[in-house]
Amino acid sequence: MKYNEIGKTGMVVSSLSFGASSLGGVFRDINQTSAIKAVETAIEGGMNFIDVSPYYGHYKAETVLGKALKGIDRNKYYLSTKVGRYGKDGVNTWDYSAKRATESVFESMERIGVDYIDLINVHDIEFADLNQVVNETLPALVELREKGVVGHVGITDLQLENLKWVIDRVPEGTVESVLNFCHYTLNDDKLLDFLDYFEQHGIGVINASPLSMGLLSNRGVPDWHPAPKSLVDACRKAVEHCN
Repeated sequence: MKYNEIGKTGMVVSSLSFGASSLGGVFRDINQTSAIKAVETAIEGGMNFIDVSPYYGHYKAETVLGKALKGIDRNKYYLSTKVGRYGKDGVNTWDYSAKRATESVFESMERIGVDYIDLINVHDIEFADLNQVVNETLPALVELREKGVVGHVGITDLQLENLKWVIDRVPEGTVESVLNFCHYTLNDDKLLDFLDYFEQHGIGVINASPLSMGLLSNRGVPDWHPAPKSLVDACRKAVEHCN
């Protein structure tokens, strides 16, 4: 396994890491026993970075992850989770207020069973008022960082332009990492256009969903996938060709 530092955070993480959205049944129904075993196997195999969110499975992913991590030494992994996106009874909700962000951090720690979060992210800022992210959400997370409740602060989004917009409007060092998904894959490499910018600002880059949320998989995409039918069909044909 290869390891790299995320920006200037001091977190040296495995190049291939564990995206825990699957623990919430986001892509397909899961067996909890198998899910827990997957986490254990990942850490045994050298993966030391786990990314999750209260939004995944509407708190289910964090809950299952907590069960999986119960018997694992806290020093064996870095934990990343998020604030801003939530849900209940199948209904998605968003709240990027400072109050809710702060509450969410402590709720996540309780669900996962930890007393410290290595990286806390503002989740999918495209759904937020970006000015609120700059003036309210991020300052609340920075305050938690200063208190030692969290180690580092980041932002996530599909739209790379939004990440840059926020970084340009906050004090240097506020945002230590970005998580962007589906933009450094076999069918989309837009992330390359922004790497120099992030590097200039000392910001780490986490490339999520290298299989484009199932688009580049044998299983195919879930019903909610945003790709147009023409792209889904093209990727399916590519899978058939590779097989």
